[in-house]
Amino acid sequence: MQKLYYNSYYQNQVFAKNHLEFLGFNCVDVPDNTENSADYRLMADCVQLFAPKPSPSPNAIILVVRDWDYAGLICILKTLGKKVIVFAQRGSASPKLIKLVGNENFYFVDELPQLVGNSNKTQPRNTDILSQINYNKAIEYLIEAINTALSQGKPTVFGRIDKLMRQLCANYQGCSSISTSDGKKFKSFSQFIDAAVKDGKVRKQNQELFLIELDRLAA
Repeated sequence: MQKLYYNSYYQNQVFAKNHLEFLGFNCVDVPDNTENSADYRLMADCVQLFAPKPSPSPNAIILVVRDWDYAGLICILKTLGKKVIVFAQRGSASPKLIKLVGNENFYFVDELPQLVGNSNKTQPRNTDILSQINYNKAIEYLIEAINTALSQGKPTVFGRIDKLMRQLCANYQGCSSISTSDGKKFKSFSQFIDAAVKDGKVRKQNQELFLIELDRLAA
């Protein structure tokens, strides 16, 4: 059964739910003020599903996750003799998570089309390939990340925006993964922000970022 656990308090999760529900996923809403409520419900339901019982349970489970929080669940499932396969966004997964499930059972989400197209072939994989995005695409994800933080009622500080950009774009792995028109790389996230401010894409104040469109609407 394909299940998606989401928290309707967060618009970015509702956005993902709307897409996956259309594809036939059974969507489970876990409305709560805490950001990780869906994670906790998923882990509880998973343990209950796979707990030893007379009726047979699936032999394998596929988790689409991004962090180390699921380590305990994965250990329990492996102890029960279950095969655990993990998909995660490139640049967001913990190296410890990859080590826990094993490289042969870990995949990046953006590899899925290739895996489907080459299901009958065995190809070596490199989980350390650094992806690149151009400056204009980075600006698009920067604006999307700011909108996401605002919809969550969170401060748009540099660290949170950088983290959201990593979640929104598999190819973004920090400022060094942004390619400018002249082929140069940004030395820091703040340098990238300075360029975006200079180009009139965003505004910054006290280490927080604001959208130019919202400033115009307020005026």
